[in-house]
Amino acid sequence: MTAGEPLSCTAVKDKKTPARHALNGDNDPASKPAAASPLSLGQLIRKYPDVIKTNGPRIKKIALTFDDVPDPRFTSQILDVLRKYRVKATFFIVGNRAAKHPYLVKRIVREGHSIGNHSYNHPQFSKLSVRQFRSQIIRTENIINKIARFKPRLIRPPYGEINEQQLKWSESHGYKLVNWSVDSLDWKGLPKEKVKRNVLAHAGRGSIILQHGGGGVGSNLKGSIEALPEIIEALRRKGYTFVTVPEMLKVPEKK
Repeated sequence: MTAGEPLSCTAVKDKKTPARHALNGDNDPASKPAAASPLSLGQLIRKYPDVIKTNGPRIKKIALTFDDVPDPRFTSQILDVLRKYRVKATFFIVGNRAAKHPYLVKRIVREGHSIGNHSYNHPQFSKLSVRQFRSQIIRTENIINKIARFKPRLIRPPYGEINEQQLKWSESHGYKLVNWSVDSLDWKGLPKEKVKRNVLAHAGRGSIILQHGGGGVGSNLKGSIEALPEIIEALRRKGYTFVTVPEMLKVPEKK
């Protein structure tokens, strides 16, 4: 399963309980504050709107993004389509794949696309400690820097998941976290028409669209690649222009 899992951004309402008073004060467990529940992704997005983004400003611009790259089965085909249509996109790079296929990372950069950090081996960040999370980011950053000669500012968490401590670490070290507002669900191996419908039914001003340029064993992105030209043409007919995520959010690509 890849980063395209649907996100749940439903807020959990805080439940307040009446204050309880004990004669013995701190000896009464009920008098001690309960540990706070971790914030949901939706709550984190609202609490840290400048650190984690799901979309850009409401202008007629679209950012295409591709996760889980580089993958020699799919990434080159996507780059061919983007070059044909003169579209610049943003690719989120998995470190261990970049180490195996550096020529694809070089091509992405050479052809004018933006890149971001998508972890070293695609774990669920929410299940990692801050130290483990940091290792995933720094290890991938160093691989990208060796290939592309810069360290990317953008991070896309695998599966869109991150916790507050990791988010705070990212903020303090100058990163920008980027999820998405439109999910193609292409990781399911959907045919062209379903991928196209998933994107065009939801794309609008400032949308950040999630597709994939790589996947696990047995992944089938044929439908997504076939849908890409028609998605580009349909959105252009509606007056949208395509930009990279750094352009959309007006942030530097490099740290």
